[in-house]
Amino acid sequence: MEVIDGNKNSENEESKYLKHSKEHALRMSMKEGCTQSIGVNMSSGFLTPLLLAIGGNSFHVGLLNSLNGLADPAGEIIGSKLMENHSRKKLWMHAKLWIVLLQIPIIALIYLYWKGMLYSLLPWIMILLWGILIPLIYGAGYVSWLSWLGELVSDEKKGKFFASRNRITGFVGLITFLFAGLLLDLFKTKGYVLLGFTVLFGFAIIFRTASVYYTTKIFNPYFRVKKKSYFSFLSFVKRYDNYGRFAFFQAFFFFAMMLSAPFFAVRMLTDLQFSYISYTIVSLSSTIFYLLFVPFAGKFSDKYGNLRLLYFAASLFPIIPLLWMFLKTPLTLTLISGFVSGLANAAFVTGTTDFSYNSVSPQKRGFCFAYSALLIGFGTLFGSFIGGWIVEYSPIKFMNPMFFVFLLSSIIMIFVALYFLPKLKEEGRVVFDSFHFDVSKSSKAFNSSVIWLRQLSHWQPHLMNKVGKK
Repeated sequence: MEVIDGNKNSENEESKYLKHSKEHALRMSMKEGCTQSIGVNMSSGFLTPLLLAIGGNSFHVGLLNSLNGLADPAGEIIGSKLMENHSRKKLWMHAKLWIVLLQIPIIALIYLYWKGMLYSLLPWIMILLWGILIPLIYGAGYVSWLSWLGELVSDEKKGKFFASRNRITGFVGLITFLFAGLLLDLFKTKGYVLLGFTVLFGFAIIFRTASVYYTTKIFNPYFRVKKKSYFSFLSFVKRYDNYGRFAFFQAFFFFAMMLSAPFFAVRMLTDLQFSYISYTIVSLSSTIFYLLFVPFAGKFSDKYGNLRLLYFAASLFPIIPLLWMFLKTPLTLTLISGFVSGLANAAFVTGTTDFSYNSVSPQKRGFCFAYSALLIGFGTLFGSFIGGWIVEYSPIKFMNPMFFVFLLSSIIMIFVALYFLPKLKEEGRVVFDSFHFDVSKSSKAFNSSVIWLRQLSHWQPHLMNKVGKK
């Protein structure tokens, strides 16, 4: 007679239960991601147009982007510490709920502008909400979601799952962004542009709430961050090893990029007087080219390494601000600037993400990425702030202040790349299938957990979703 080991049987039953729970959780994460993507692209994708519509200027746009870039990684560091004592699900749920609630004051700002009240304060209130509070809350919750979702997928299926999830959510996001632009342009032609923004943010509240609901249905395995994995930001900076140099490269490169990046939208809407649908099409163009080039960037990385890919990306980015100086029509900006932006981002996304994962051990990865994000946040802060001040208030007379910022951005990017890239070394190679996939089936690349990807909202104005973005 066969004797059944009770403990073994119990373990098998538990294994079946966990497997079923995780499979159900991944299905729910698809629904969560799609509704989140719709909500994001109905709101975050149109922050600059809204800020300009309620009385903001170039300085306000730069300040919004600069504070956002610093608050987000600061939130991630806080979230990493909170995971020592709190459930990841609780942290992410609370973050998403607060972000839903903070959409309501945005609608209130639109109403106040329509009524002619608090004109001078409205841009500053929006900066407080979207530049500090929302990104800080989002960052604190997002780092737990990153850890949580990663644990639900087995190692052998991670590439396939994330590629599939981001293809779906990315396609939904692209369609939503295009629809939102068409809708906003329709309201503008009828003379009701503020009502159009109200409708968009109303839809954003509905779909973000739906995303919260689906999040409640996702299974969360028990997890706590071990305190011994912690190390301080100061020790990270002092160490200045290979990844540390890479983090500083990103920080200075982002400083250079963000001198100009926030003002591409300003140039379209203010200087060139584009309609909202033209703004939307130009904004989407770089994302579409990005999606086309990501598979080739992945193959290049596999064959030649990530460092060469970064050299290639760094040679393309300085061209982008120069194109925005000379190109003036939606068609040329879509086909030329969109092409260069998409190619540069495809190379940078793949190279930076793979380089980061290959250079840091899993135990230290969370804090290393968060501290790298904080450095990038400082670069974003100073770059956007200085760029906004020059465009709006500088006494420059010998050329258009915005063009001066574009030129300065291009020059600094070149010098940063020439100084830092030769100092970096390629670590052991790890290939992630999710970073590159069959272009015939793709509509979204796997989004890096590295924070800088969020800051490319004006180099890729579609605001990529990073498995759910703010």
